Amino acid sequence: MNVLIIEDEKTLAYELEAFLKKAYYVCDLAHSGRAGLEKLAEGLYDFILLDLGLPDMDGLDLLQNARKLTPDAAVIILTARGNVADRIRGLDLGADDYLPKPFSLPELQSRMQAIARRKYGVNQQLISIGAFTVDLQKRLVLLNEAEIELSKKEFDLLSYLLLSKNRPLTRIQLSEHIWGNFVVDDNDSNYIDAHIKNIRKKLGAYASTEWLETVRGVGYRIRKQQ
Repeated sequence: MNVLIIEDEKTLAYELEAFLKKAYYVCDLAHSGRAGLEKLAEGLYDFILLDLGLPDMDGLDLLQNARKLTPDAAVIILTARGNVADRIRGLDLGADDYLPKPFSLPELQSRMQAIARRKYGVNQQLISIGAFTVDLQKRLVLLNEAEIELSKKEFDLLSYLLLSKNRPLTRIQLSEHIWGNFVVDDNDSNYIDAHIKNIRKKLGAYASTEWLETVRGVGYRIRKQQ
């Protein structure tokens, strides 16, 4: 998933970026409010990690603008401010969660995972699809407890489609959320198609993958199981 980190404390920003990249998130950095707004105007994000004490504007003002630019992004406020009124205002303005500094990086990741589960209506880490079971936390695809190996990007694609079950996703959406960039030409589009083909080939060697559908003229979706 795609994450924008808006944090002027560069050491912390780079620490967050390194940690989340190891957890398979795609990260962009902005060290000021203005830079953050420019990033938000250019691309789509699943998460915004927002510091309130930015050098050029108040983070709560940025939050209001962010909600207009990317209404679907989940926002977690990260700040040293201990003022309860700021927390309440941030949540009232549309923030999904609040973490006071200093905080634990694993706790941040757990909160992000919990928000994603709520957002996509998933209440558990193990999801069954066809004959397969997908463990979102351990990043495994299982068939009768035996692991089927997928590449990092193949699992990212499968899990993102799975979270968006029964909703068609365009190649642009898949590219933005998985690779962090838009599809700009047929070569990029073919790159996504190639990964889908590999997923079907690897899983299809064991059981049917009819649930992974091509939506003509749109992209791909995972069909809801009866």
